[in-house]
Amino acid sequence: MRFEPARGLSGDLHAPADKSISHRAALLGAMASEPVRVVRYLRAADTDSTLDAVRALGALVEVHDDEIVVRGCGLREAHEPDAPIDVGNAGTLLRLLPGWLAAQEGRSFMLDGDDSIRRRPVDRVVEPLRQMGAELQATDGRFPPLSVRGGRLRAISWELDVASAQVKSCILLAALAADGATTVGEPARSRDHTERMLLGAGVSIHRNGRHVTVVNADELLLDSINVPGDPSSAAFLVAAGVLVPGSRLLIRDVGVNWTRSGFLRILRRMQGIVLGDLEDESGELSPHEPVSDLDVAHGALEGTIVEPEEVPLAIDELPLVALLGCFAEGETVVRGAQELRVKESDRIAGVVDGLRGLGAEIEATDDGFAVTGSGGLRGGSIDARGDHRLAMVGAVAGLASQEGVEVIGMDAAAVSYPRFVEDLAELAS
Repeated sequence: MRFEPARGLSGDLHAPADKSISHRAALLGAMASEPVRVVRYLRAADTDSTLDAVRALGALVEVHDDEIVVRGCGLREAHEPDAPIDVGNAGTLLRLLPGWLAAQEGRSFMLDGDDSIRRRPVDRVVEPLRQMGAELQATDGRFPPLSVRGGRLRAISWELDVASAQVKSCILLAALAADGATTVGEPARSRDHTERMLLGAGVSIHRNGRHVTVVNADELLLDSINVPGDPSSAAFLVAAGVLVPGSRLLIRDVGVNWTRSGFLRILRRMQGIVLGDLEDESGELSPHEPVSDLDVAHGALEGTIVEPEEVPLAIDELPLVALLGCFAEGETVVRGAQELRVKESDRIAGVVDGLRGLGAEIEATDDGFAVTGSGGLRGGSIDARGDHRLAMVGAVAGLASQEGVEVIGMDAAAVSYPRFVEDLAELAS
């Protein structure tokens, strides 16, 4: 699909529903004792895989447009399916679901997915779940297919080597059925949607700096869950508005949780014009997800350095930081982002090769990249490599480029943002 240079973007639209929160809402709904209504559930390939997975485990799911009702089977009563659970391309599902399955004493499960998911490592969830008392086997010790046999779980204290909301969440879900209080520590704060949702479900959960402690629970009782707009998806619209001359956008109902708004803080540091009420960093855990409208306008950018402690809070948007760096004055450097190499693709290689092919001055490092701003991009073609984020980076680059960009594999965007192309066309019309 080809994206031609735009003269200016304008409009007022809602960001698509948050993918991370949608995954968690369906999973916790399946673990709950009473029906859970989820308003604005994201209907996309990844989150549909989660609905199929919880159905296979015995939950009943009613779908009404973008609203779902999940009638769960309880914390410890998941059914043992006759066939492997297909997680598709959903890395979040792959890493969170074993936490629940580990608590299903005496029952066995197999998780598998597409070719991309079979290259996503799972050893960082395997080790803590084994320590808690479950039996897990991964291909070559670290890749799917992944087998899980539930056991009687014991509480642990676990320190993550790399900040990861997915690994942390997996352990916290298993901790609900363990025999005491489980504590997870990370070197930097990662997104905290699971903690907020558990607090709202009546779980005893406490945060102390970079450590989270969960006490075992008999059941989850959730009220209706309202899913805010996804800041990671909205980021592509924000970047387009900042980069295309003459643009002015209003993006409504975006989640501005502090652990998800790292990209917006980085962009503001680059002098990007983005107005909105972002959540302050706070030590107190709240069950609520803050939401704000974002007012975006084109403007000149300055290069910046993204330090390792910022990476977990902007992990999905770092390819966009590389794109912004191409248009900024000076150098833009991202450090401590080695996690990008084990996403849907090697995103460091993908973004560096892709943007270089469009005329960028960009170099890869072991844990990130460095971009020298040249005032823009020439254009050309970019291969999404089956990665939804790279596909959307290519589309935004095309709108802001001199000659336009052809994106090979644009259909990958449907994984997280099915209406992305239509929304861009509406803003450009």
